[in-house]
Amino acid sequence: MTIVLGDNQYGKSETHVVRVTKKGRTHEIKDLNVSIALAGDFADTHLTGDNSKVVPTDTQKNTIFAFAHEPMGEIEDFAIRLARHFVGEFASVYRARVAIEEQPWSRVHDHAFVSAGSEKRLAAVTCTDDGTWVVAGVADLVVLKSTGSEFHGYIKDRFTTLPETRDRIMATSMTARWRYRDTQIDWADSFGEVRRLLIETFASKHSLSLQQTLYAMGKAALEARPEVAEVRITMPNKHHFVVDLSPFGMANDNEVFYASDRPYGLIEGTITRDDAREAPMAW
Repeated sequence: MTIVLGDNQYGKSETHVVRVTKKGRTHEIKDLNVSIALAGDFADTHLTGDNSKVVPTDTQKNTIFAFAHEPMGEIEDFAIRLARHFVGEFASVYRARVAIEEQPWSRVHDHAFVSAGSEKRLAAVTCTDDGTWVVAGVADLVVLKSTGSEFHGYIKDRFTTLPETRDRIMATSMTARWRYRDTQIDWADSFGEVRRLLIETFASKHSLSLQQTLYAMGKAALEARPEVAEVRITMPNKHHFVVDLSPFGMANDNEVFYASDRPYGLIEGTITRDDAREAPMAW
C-alpha cells in the first residue's frame, strides 16, 4: 500500500481589519474579515517538515494590513490585489484564494456610523497563473413577506402532519453568491443592482414554494445583469406557524404566529446561463 498526500491548502483566516479613510471631517469606514488560502508546492512541509517554500500565515496577515494602507476600493478590488500578489510574488504558490466579508456601516454623522445589522457583503477571488475568478455575494440577508406565499400539493405519507396552506409567512436568512464573467466590472454598481433584484423578486413573486422563489430570484439577476454568469443561493426556511387561539375563544386569521428557529428546511440551488463557461476554480 502507498500513502500519498492529496489536495491541500493553508492560510490565515479571519484577519479583522478596519480601514478609516479621512476626507476632512468626513470619514469612510471599511470593516472587513479577510481570509487567505494558498495552494502550491507545499508537499515537503507535510512529508518532511521542510518549510523552505512556505509563506507563513503571519506574513499573510501582515500583508493584509500593509495593503490596507493603500486605497482599498471595493472589496473585490482589494481581494484581487491580494490574490495576485501571492501568486506573482512566490514561486511555490500556484493558487491564491482571498475571501472577504464586509460588515456594512451606515453613516449618521460626518464620522459616526451605525451597524447595518447581520447582513454582510461577500467577495471571493481565486487567482492562478491561468486567470482570475471573482465571486461576489451577500450573507445573512434576512427577508420576510407576510403573505403571497403558499405550500401545498406535496407528497403525504403516514408521517406527514404538516397542513397545506394557501397563505403563510415566508422568511429566510439568505446567502447568495454570484460569479462574474470577467474582472472588468463596476463592482459597487453590480453588487447593488443584483442585491436589489434578489430582494424585489422575493417580495413580488407569488410563491408556491421557496424553491420556486429561489429560481425566480436567480433568473431575474441573470436576465438583468449580463456580467453575471451564475448565481448560487442558499435559503434556510425561517418557519412561522399560526398559533391556535381557539382554546381562548379567539379566531386567528393569519395574524398571530410563533417563530421556530430549528429544525428548519434548507433550500439550495444554482441558476446559470446555458452559454456560461464552467469555472469550478472560482468556487
